[in-house]
Amino acid sequence: APLGVVGFVFEGRPNVFADATGVLRSGNTVVFRIGSDALETAREIMACALLPALKSSGLPDGAVQLIDSAERSSGYALFSHQGLCLAVARGSGQAVSQLGAVARQSGIPVSLHGTGGAWILVADSASPERVTACVRHSLDRKVCNTVNVICLPRSPVLIAAVLRGITEASASRSTRAIIHCASSADELEIKRSLQASDEVELHVHQGDDHLAEEWEWDQRPEVSIRFTEALEESCELFNSYSPRFVVAAISEEEKDFEIVYRLCEAPFVGDGFTRWVDGQYALARPELGLSNWQHGRLFARGGILSGDGVFSVRYVMHQTDSSQHR
Repeated sequence: APLGVVGFVFEGRPNVFADATGVLRSGNTVVFRIGSDALETAREIMACALLPALKSSGLPDGAVQLIDSAERSSGYALFSHQGLCLAVARGSGQAVSQLGAVARQSGIPVSLHGTGGAWILVADSASPERVTACVRHSLDRKVCNTVNVICLPRSPVLIAAVLRGITEASASRSTRAIIHCASSADELEIKRSLQASDEVELHVHQGDDHLAEEWEWDQRPEVSIRFTEALEESCELFNSYSPRFVVAAISEEEKDFEIVYRLCEAPFVGDGFTRWVDGQYALARPELGLSNWQHGRLFARGGILSGDGVFSVRYVMHQTDSSQHR
């Protein structure tokens, strides 16, 4: 059964504006509010694609509505409207949290594209070549599933492999990567494995609080490195500091993957690059949003929300024998 009216607030990415009309497939209607940077594009998509498509399909024009306003208050008004059956928000972490709070205070169910930032946990048995490739391909651009933290043992071979992946990713952009670490001792360990002292920009922190920060970068890849004594310690750090979103276990032994799968609270667990977490890429279905487990596991659904997954379930009984009873 359809939910009813689904409200979406996006900061940008007008392609998602078109993808989200997939909720029509399960009998819902949709109202959009999109950020000022993409509003003009959204208007053109409505006029040139969506409205003609609705007409040719025999659907009413009002099945898809765009709130033609760049004001943030319009998003808050939408998410507090009692006629809304589901509120879906995508964008930066704080803005999404605020919108989610507005919807929850109004008693409206929410699906939030939560804080991003993936983690790679490297085991002792990991192949250096595999480590380099996974790191490089997890840093090709900054989105929610880009690697944010790499945990690994104090192995010169594996440290060099991680740094190779980072510097290859930055070299492809003709930039210098930024690496964060937890102590001066870790800084020295990293410097010993660099081919050149100015190959990366190192930032030293005191303690592990920086592991909880999602690095927002545009051209220069930015990532935290944390040395650990065992894979179990890496998993404990993941559960303590990550948004509980994407984790990758890089190892040549199946038991290491099983440790990560069992101990890490994450809806997305892999053994390679982190950028596979995408509805279109992984499931060949338009993605409306990704959810983490930062506030607990999701009930009865995965972390990828797609248009044809926006529905409720109703149970219907037809009785033919009127004498049947309990």
